[in-house]
Amino acid sequence: MSELFHTGRTAVRARRGDTVGELIAAGERRLARARVFFGHGTDNARDEAAALVVHALGLRHGQRGLYARRVAAAAAARARALVSRRIGERVPAAYLTGQTWFAGLLFEVDPRVLVPRSPLAELIEQSFVPWVQPRRVSRVLDLGTGSGCIAIACARALPRARIDAVDLSAAALEVARRNVRRYRLGRRVRLLQSDHFAALTGARYDIIVSNPPYVGARELAQLPPEYRHEPKLALAAGRTGLNSVRVILAQARAHLRPRGVLIVEVGNTEHAVRRAFPRLPFTWLQFERGGGGVFLLTREQLPA
Repeated sequence: MSELFHTGRTAVRARRGDTVGELIAAGERRLARARVFFGHGTDNARDEAAALVVHALGLRHGQRGLYARRVAAAAAARARALVSRRIGERVPAAYLTGQTWFAGLLFEVDPRVLVPRSPLAELIEQSFVPWVQPRRVSRVLDLGTGSGCIAIACARALPRARIDAVDLSAAALEVARRNVRRYRLGRRVRLLQSDHFAALTGARYDIIVSNPPYVGARELAQLPPEYRHEPKLALAAGRTGLNSVRVILAQARAHLRPRGVLIVEVGNTEHAVRRAFPRLPFTWLQFERGGGGVFLLTREQLPA
């Protein structure tokens, strides 16, 4: 932006710094033209541009008068460069900023873990009502914890519960450990390296919740390039996407207390799950904020 001012006989055009709002609007246009994939924390160019610009400027969302604030040229250049990197490298914005939101909580993330985006956040914010009585929940298992977002959100939503958070990836558990420390939940959230239930002999839970790998080989090959920056271990689940789900369904009953519930996100693999397990009485959950492919089974409904 510029404005005219007069010095005697001549008019001089003076450069003013861009505002935060102008940088976001420009970033939005660039992201839309580039047709990057949205789905790792945001679902549109406007929100994606805002996340990148505000981070590059070292500001915080919600600050008073944020969009009208003028920005020095060097800072504006940093913001434009971050948008350029998002477009050129197709890196999810959350990896560029190192953080994202889940269930109203801010989490550190990097390419060692998936970017949190599960519809399970909505269920956790509701303390799993009406499927459980929150006051009676004392133990929860987060199977495949990644960044620890589900485990930590559960601990915040269910203050009487202790959470076991397991993952096969030691690298992912390092990220989860940072997030557990961030929320000072080390006494209530226990992190364990485990291949599914292998390290949990004898453990029983009121809730088992999981966002496991569920992407089949064909779907994995067709995913947008943003997904190539995420750990393949957390996405790929064999030819049909059912490798992990089969283990969970076979072993979960032994780790649930009476009337305990199993809640698993399977995303686009929902139809494959229905075909593979036609006799299981799945309850498929609905979410006001969108998303699906999440089933619930009680302990009594699971195969013995």
